[in-house]
Amino acid sequence: MITVNVRKQGGAAIMTIPADILKTLDVKIGSTLELEVVDGAFTVRPARPSSRKRYTLEELLRGVTEEGMAELNADITLAHEGEPVGRELA
Repeated sequence: MITVNVRKQGGAAIMTIPADILKTLDVKIGSTLELEVVDGAFTVRPARPSSRKRYTLEELLRGVTEEGMAELNADITLAHEGEPVGRELA
């Protein structure tokens, strides 16, 4: 078991992670870690990559047609050509 000290730096509590632990976890300076507290103890692990799907522009535009874009533009014409109704800048 490794013992480390908690110290104050500014308004934060800082814990030093020994280099051999960083190497074991394959964590580098600037990496994101997940902390989990269970029964008065916390576990630290490298953060998992986001499970949120990232779409390419091609995927986002799939199914878009000229007719659909013309219909959308017709629906929002007033927003582009209307007069200001509040305190927005003209």
